[in-house]
Amino acid sequence: MYIEVILPVPLADTYTYFVPPEMEAQIVSGVLVAVDFGKNKRYSGLVSHIRRTPPENMPAIKPVLAVESEHSILRMPQLRFWEWISRYYLCSLGEVFKAVVPSGFHAERTGIYIQKTESFLRFTPLYATPDSEKEAFSLLKRAAKQEQLLHSFIQYSRAGVSGKPEEISRKELLEKSGASPVILNALVEKGILESREKPVSRLQNFSRETKPLNKLNLFQQEAYNALIQNFREKDVCLLHGVTSSGKTEIYTHLIHETIQKGRQALYLLPEIALTEQITGRLKQFFGDKLGVYHSKINSHERVEIWNNLLGNEAYEVILGVRSSIFLPFRDLGLIIVDEEHEPGYKQQDPAPRYHARNAAILLASMHGAKVVLGSATPAIESFHNAQTGKYGYVCLDKRFEETGLPRIIPVNVKELRRKKKMKGIFSPLLQEKMQETLQNGEQILLFQNRRGFAPSLNCKVCDWTPRCRFCDISLTYHKQYHRLTCHYCGRTYHLPAECPECGNPDLKNIGFGTEKIEEEMHLLFPGVSIERMDADTTRTRKSLEEIISRFETGEARILIGTQMISKGLDFEKVGLVGILNADALMNFPDFRAYERAYQLMSQVSGRAGRRKKQGEVILQASHPEHPLIQSVLQQDYRAMYEMQTEERQLFRYPPFYRLIHIVLKHKKEEAVSEIAGAFATLLREKLGDRVVGPDKPAVGRVQNWYIRKIVLKIETQASLNFLREILTASGREMLLRYKYFLLQYDVDPVG
Repeated sequence: MYIEVILPVPLADTYTYFVPPEMEAQIVSGVLVAVDFGKNKRYSGLVSHIRRTPPENMPAIKPVLAVESEHSILRMPQLRFWEWISRYYLCSLGEVFKAVVPSGFHAERTGIYIQKTESFLRFTPLYATPDSEKEAFSLLKRAAKQEQLLHSFIQYSRAGVSGKPEEISRKELLEKSGASPVILNALVEKGILESREKPVSRLQNFSRETKPLNKLNLFQQEAYNALIQNFREKDVCLLHGVTSSGKTEIYTHLIHETIQKGRQALYLLPEIALTEQITGRLKQFFGDKLGVYHSKINSHERVEIWNNLLGNEAYEVILGVRSSIFLPFRDLGLIIVDEEHEPGYKQQDPAPRYHARNAAILLASMHGAKVVLGSATPAIESFHNAQTGKYGYVCLDKRFEETGLPRIIPVNVKELRRKKKMKGIFSPLLQEKMQETLQNGEQILLFQNRRGFAPSLNCKVCDWTPRCRFCDISLTYHKQYHRLTCHYCGRTYHLPAECPECGNPDLKNIGFGTEKIEEEMHLLFPGVSIERMDADTTRTRKSLEEIISRFETGEARILIGTQMISKGLDFEKVGLVGILNADALMNFPDFRAYERAYQLMSQVSGRAGRRKKQGEVILQASHPEHPLIQSVLQQDYRAMYEMQTEERQLFRYPPFYRLIHIVLKHKKEEAVSEIAGAFATLLREKLGDRVVGPDKPAVGRVQNWYIRKIVLKIETQASLNFLREILTASGREMLLRYKYFLLQYDVDPVG
């Protein structure tokens, strides 16, 4: 027996190994095996195919060292899905395997899965009958605390009709009785109770009863009916629903209908922050039928969820972020991609650099499932597909309780500064509105898409700015840590006491981030509870949950945040939103900059006035007359869409063309320039003017790797298989011609 094995390496798709006869009975597609690769390095690999004859012209085939899993860790449709991901996103099957299978399955990686066990207590056989219980108490007449604990054991461990004491976990008994471990150990030492280890799940159970679904209002019911109608002809439907229109309620009804048919549902979200809030809402309807899967649950929990889905009593609904599309679903009937416009659905590094929204549509087609794409500000590609009839389209333009959309008030900060009416971060109008909001018992959201205290420092005398030694980027000042930080490689630097170029001690902060806003707000509103939500304050799952909980309960009155706060969070007492620097959102060297700015401003505005009262938004900008800001003020998505699609058609951008970024990296700048130039020339011979560049990106060096980028603009109807052949052959030729450079492909990039 010979097998094709996928190894977690970015080389060929599979490698052939020989199966010793004593292992043959254990081998099926999808099991994990231990093999030697290269210079006797041991890897965990996955069996993709079984064959009875060896490939031709292979002189030496290594044997399998061990079979590492008792059963297949995949369902076979997953392997076909991996193959599609590998082909479309121009990466190897090994890169897919390494990225998507929980690390607990990989023997060569840390954190290998270990079954969790817990100590359970029961009577020893000597005292297991009602009569012998009395003998046990007679042993404890002079030990009142032990006697009391034994009473507690009998009380808490009674189960079933018989009323006989059964097993109870040691942890539960100690918590309920309030006894110390010393007292419990005495009962074990006297031979009255015995302890044994039992395997337990790390996954939390839902202890309360589930409740019926909430009734849909008239507008939601109409949208729901329209979705069902669309699904008779289309497999994908865009639900274009304004913020706070109750899209989640519609999703729950669709999920309920799906699981009633015995099929599974996948509910995708772009951010972990959203899963924390929505989990509670879905649990009350679906209880233990719901599993939650994201990067902040540990590797052991991920293995348990994966194994749960492989079993017969599997979760019927999965709520998760982009990696959830790779779970071993039995029979998907529905995929919901909520906030489908979010760039968080795109995997950046490492490969595969897949887009979960696009991959989910392919996954659904493999299962014969339907897809709902939901957003108040759809991606231009999705809206274009709906307008051209590729997707179904349903519009929900009324808020849940018919509250009006928030009133957005522009403030010209450039004019205010010219007239010396504004010096700091907040305009007089914003300060006045914040005071009113707090007096009314409402909450405030402040949005600035920059973390840290100041985006950069600057010497007033010689114009010196501190830059990272390893990346071509200025450093951000974080006052809390009194450090300068590179937001690309994460390295930190001491804050200089004076300018190293000219000795000037007066270094000026340029711009402002969330940390500085927080400091200013504490000065403006002393005693008011303020939370900050950015990458610095949400490093752990617990810290994120705590911030959301404190704001949700009203314990915190003001929430300051980056784009994390724009992503569909639902806070019912927010009366005011402040967008502090609208212009900065548009000033990125990227063809999506205006679309992204519109989405961010509209989404964060939508957090205001989410129940029975219309909210207000103060939008601070230096150029409020800009056409994009005008479309935000008028909440006119279609105006933004038409303006952007006109430009994109002219300059050959999505949705009219497909983009592929080819990124080349080298430790020497001259070398990467030469390699990129040669690669672009080679590609132009076959692809002509579809090849643009090479160019140096805005950040041309990261972690001491110099970077060049070639852009391919490919017609949407072009054959991707033909293109893959060209790129693979050209890339192979370049790797033979040059050494020590990195080559990466990014298909359908978002930035």
